[in-house]
Amino acid sequence: MYRYGFPVPALETPFHTEGRAVSVLFIAPFGERVRFIRVHLKEKPPGHIITTNPAGVECAGDGRSIPMKDTLKELELLIRSRYSLIFLEADEEERAETVLRLLAARLGIPYFLWTRTRGLMRGDVESKGAVYGSADPVKALMHVEASGFPALYHFVGLDGFKGDRTTSELLKYASGRYLGNNGAVIVSGNSHDIPENLRSASAVFRLPAPGREEYRELLGRVTRDMLSRMNVKISISGEDTNRLLNNLTGLTLTEAGKIITKLIVEDGELSPADVRKAAEAKRVIVEREGVLEYYPAEENMSDIADLAALKSWLSKRKEIVANPEKAREFGLTFPKGILLLGVPGCGKSLCARAVAMEWGLPLLRMDPSSLYNKYIGESEKNFKRAMRTAEKMSPVVLWIDEIEKAFSSDGGAADGGLSARIFGTFLSWLQERKGDVFIVATANNVKALPPEFMRKGRFDEIFFVDLPDAETRRAIFSIHLEKRGKNPDLFDLAELSDLAGGFSGSEIEQVIVSGLYSAFSERKELSTEILLSEISATRPLSETMSEKIALLREWARDRTVSAH
Repeated sequence: MYRYGFPVPALETPFHTEGRAVSVLFIAPFGERVRFIRVHLKEKPPGHIITTNPAGVECAGDGRSIPMKDTLKELELLIRSRYSLIFLEADEEERAETVLRLLAARLGIPYFLWTRTRGLMRGDVESKGAVYGSADPVKALMHVEASGFPALYHFVGLDGFKGDRTTSELLKYASGRYLGNNGAVIVSGNSHDIPENLRSASAVFRLPAPGREEYRELLGRVTRDMLSRMNVKISISGEDTNRLLNNLTGLTLTEAGKIITKLIVEDGELSPADVRKAAEAKRVIVEREGVLEYYPAEENMSDIADLAALKSWLSKRKEIVANPEKAREFGLTFPKGILLLGVPGCGKSLCARAVAMEWGLPLLRMDPSSLYNKYIGESEKNFKRAMRTAEKMSPVVLWIDEIEKAFSSDGGAADGGLSARIFGTFLSWLQERKGDVFIVATANNVKALPPEFMRKGRFDEIFFVDLPDAETRRAIFSIHLEKRGKNPDLFDLAELSDLAGGFSGSEIEQVIVSGLYSAFSERKELSTEILLSEISATRPLSETMSEKIALLREWARDRTVSAH
């Protein structure tokens, strides 16, 4: 028995009694495709097997709803509200076709599909061919206007009609025939430049990205297909499956299917090791949008010395990221993010990268300077596109480094109010965002940030990262020496730590790098003496910026939580 099914009254009377025999026409969604199946039964099936309800189409038997039910409900509401012309923005045309087939069946009306190559033809049942001459969009629209009976007419690839008055007017007249008549004309594409004469008479609907259950169904379908054709091993389950689904989110179903197949074919196995490889595949989306940087997360929390309070806070939320569905059932939502304030070079950026690695999520970096454009309105568009990309790829860690450069409170007059407008957009997005986007924002100059940015609720927590103490400095020396293949036990870490008082983590790292250069040029092994010499030759920020650091500490004392 097919898993999903519901009768389609407009296409055929649901039940035809021939003695005790019953003939039922089913529409059965399978991943990205919809199949129409005739089933002959000896008697009318029980009501729980074939059901429809206002919330969506239910599964036969187990009560699980198909993932796109909310989308179907919203589109149906538009049509019931007398929007007979809808511009549908969709990244995957095949998926858009699937949704509209399901919508037509839900409304009990036929579904017609138009493309430039094939013309206008039935898209819900086996068709004998296209309407004669309907490859021409003008003739196709004239046919739609003349027919007038309830139906969904789906036009794919109807681009460039803004300057074509004839096509534009025909769209208006054809769709006007369906006002209150249980039908609509739907034009789908990646984006639309809607003519002025159609704006008041139309609605724009953005097809949401595939839901989690669609990716889960796709994963099951691909693995079953691979198991039937090849000798492969599927050794992924539980938490690793959830992490894999997280890493596929944001990709089109076509892209996700290819990635899963590639992961299996590479070594004949789908294993926990493939989870991170799937995350790397999201680089495609970022590069395509061009407003965010995909940043490989290679550092672990073990690479960070101290910051025990911050590590503990992040650890408590790791389980929410790994099992978001269970977390929501428990009453928890995905964490919003953190703001890291502190002295430059104390590990704030390192923390952002380590969070992504620890949680098994992709890391996106937003460079505020890349958003600004000399043309009016383009900067705001860039920012909105960046936020949309982050949401599309969720769950994801969004790292905004030196956030004060993007939303400076004193830059409004200098840039004509651009910073203020982008800041307002950002605040609205922080409150209203739908995707699971965890923000790690870093700042060095807190006074440059607008006061409303610091209000409770913008972030889950605001942490202050101070200069490392003596014990932490020893740990930092040890970490960076090991990274460069040196045995820390051969160095006097206590003496190095004492002399490096007031040094930040990045300054300690640079001391080791400079020492390696000196040792290499002198054809010596790196030693404590060489490092002590490099420390003595360095003036840290704690000396050159002592007044600013003192003011920062004073400000953070009662307003933030210590990360240490």
